Amino acid sequence: MVGFHEATVALLESRMSDEMANLIRRFGGTPYSVASVRELPVQDEGQIEAFIRLLLDKEADIVIFSTGKSASLLLQAAEERGQLPALLEALRQMQVFCRGPKPYAVLKKHDVPVALQAPAPHTTETLLEAMKGLEMRSKRVALLHHGERNEALVRALREREAAVNELCLYVWQLPEDTGPLRKLVHELIAGDIHAIVFTSQVQVRHLLLIAQEEARENELIQALNERVIVGSVGPVCTAMLNQYGVRPHVVPDHPKMGHLVKALAQYMG
Repeated sequence: MVGFHEATVALLESRMSDEMANLIRRFGGTPYSVASVRELPVQDEGQIEAFIRLLLDKEADIVIFSTGKSASLLLQAAEERGQLPALLEALRQMQVFCRGPKPYAVLKKHDVPVALQAPAPHTTETLLEAMKGLEMRSKRVALLHHGERNEALVRALREREAAVNELCLYVWQLPEDTGPLRKLVHELIAGDIHAIVFTSQVQVRHLLLIAQEEARENELIQALNERVIVGSVGPVCTAMLNQYGVRPHVVPDHPKMGHLVKALAQYMG
């Protein structure tokens, strides 16, 4: 029978923790939510204003949105400055690319057409593959990052001789209180947790960072490989786990939370 059979499943999701917890309960598991990431808005007003001005002046040929949050924050910043209608009109006259469905949904609400969207699993690699046939030489690209600078994407664009202007509107940091995350590290090592799900690569890095600070990194890696069932939402997350020597037991065919929880329940059932 498919299900968790009351197993304790740790999740590190911060924004969607309630949704994830409900999915785990639906399959008979006991969710254990521990926030691992804090998203903080960037406070560099000059940099934000310069980026918006660049778009308003149509000094970009292509605009790339990495996440729904970055799209929302840009439109919010323009609205606060009384520039939202002008910004939307400017975007409608440019080629807009999205890495995934979330920024596409934000832009669609504002009637901004999207010229290109990366196919699943919505990674930097699939975005670059979708752009493969485009002439990028001398193209002016305005790039909105996710919670950290996407060095691989910037490098790939510049190798194709595009001129890149970039902006981070929010950054990923550890929670202010890392006590629960430290407790989770010890519980994973002790075998008190049956499974853990990772839905972003930064969750992996933050958990292992805390383990390093506790001088228990090797013990945690061993536990994740030998005693705890590990679920990874997709290839980016899996690649980060692999960097630390962790091989996830479950990776769904589609990189979505619902598919991940269902695949994990099937594996453990």
